[in-house]
Amino acid sequence: MPDFSLPAASRRSVLRGIGGAAVLGAGIPLLSACGSSGSSSDPKTVSLGSNASDAVPKKAFASVYADFKKTSGITVKVNTKDHNTFQEQINSYLQGTPDDVFNWFAGYRMQFFAAKKLATSIDDVWAKIGDNFPDAMKQLSKGEDGKYYFVPLTTYPWAIFYRKSVFADKGYTVPTTWDELVALCKKMKSDGLVPIAFGDKDAWPAMGTFDQINFRLNGYDFHKSLMAGKEAWTDPKVKAVFDHWAELLPYHQDGFMGRTWQDAAQGIVSKKSGMYLLGSFVAQQFTVKADLDDLDFFPFPVINTAYGQDTVEAPTDGFMVSKSPKNHDGVVKLLEYLGTPAAEQLYLKTDPSVVAASSKADTSAYSPLQKKAFDMIGAAKSLTQFMDRDSRPDFTSTVMQPGLQKFLQNPKGVDSLLTSIERQKKTIFASS
Repeated sequence: MPDFSLPAASRRSVLRGIGGAAVLGAGIPLLSACGSSGSSSDPKTVSLGSNASDAVPKKAFASVYADFKKTSGITVKVNTKDHNTFQEQINSYLQGTPDDVFNWFAGYRMQFFAAKKLATSIDDVWAKIGDNFPDAMKQLSKGEDGKYYFVPLTTYPWAIFYRKSVFADKGYTVPTTWDELVALCKKMKSDGLVPIAFGDKDAWPAMGTFDQINFRLNGYDFHKSLMAGKEAWTDPKVKAVFDHWAELLPYHQDGFMGRTWQDAAQGIVSKKSGMYLLGSFVAQQFTVKADLDDLDFFPFPVINTAYGQDTVEAPTDGFMVSKSPKNHDGVVKLLEYLGTPAAEQLYLKTDPSVVAASSKADTSAYSPLQKKAFDMIGAAKSLTQFMDRDSRPDFTSTVMQPGLQKFLQNPKGVDSLLTSIERQKKTIFASS
């Protein structure tokens, strides 16, 4: 069974780091490329800037690059930096003399660098690897100009997690509509359970709840546009999201401001909580095999039948190419390799906390939970990345995280809150 041992808490917290346009033009980068003159011009070497500083992903990537060298004769010279440092200095790094290739994320934060001409389009690579990915993953890998800039490697879904034995013992059925979800919450509460486990001490989990309600209610296109700063937070559609959320708040776990996501997960482990909306990394808190075998999930229920459950939140990690790679031919060969199911499967041997982005990956070694996650992502019409990846990080960290916590503590003050968010959004998105 997978241990889902990714450093989810640290990964989410660093995603609040500076990554928006506000730091463009910052001073001399501390994060520099391999060697003193930037990326290598050696045809047998490709330099790669890596944020995989944690032990498990670092080891997993090393195995992938070693296999690529065997098949191509090309060495991947890895320039690993602390994950947090990498996020904070990415703008100045890309404007200097960056490595040929670098680790990054799908979605808005990829599109941002593409639009700033700090990344190279890789349509030539996708001509070779395109058949390996579902349409939703292809969509995630494109810039605003319609060109490809990203090769996805791994992903994981957000969903509502629960214990199968709890549902069986209590006679609960998986809700597929909003009304069924609310009714189930009421039943759980009357049965003495905490209906929805919740911890927002680190300020990011609440963003996941907003995302689910927004794209279920208003659809993928509106959600994506709102995250990109193109819609008004004072729009009645946004108010409706908070009205729905307020209906669920009485069933959220109390004391959430002082509770981490790990602590909230213990309520599911101990069967004191009925449900938990989170990424599949929640499974790392299930350290007893029998408990992990009992863990299951379902997609967030339908709110608006026009959109159903066609959108899945699936943060996706992969690779981009810097603006002027020294070894373009080597870069193309590396990315064509990284876009294969074989590369993903090799990575997952060391890091089973995620699933492959390719629809052609061999899932025979997956746990039932991984298989279900893989199938749900592959079947999605559209994929989102999470608020802090789908929008400007300076906006999500300084406006949305405190704003959502204000709502959670005072849901009746939502009108003035949304007016404040909209005012701050205009200021931030007007900067370049």
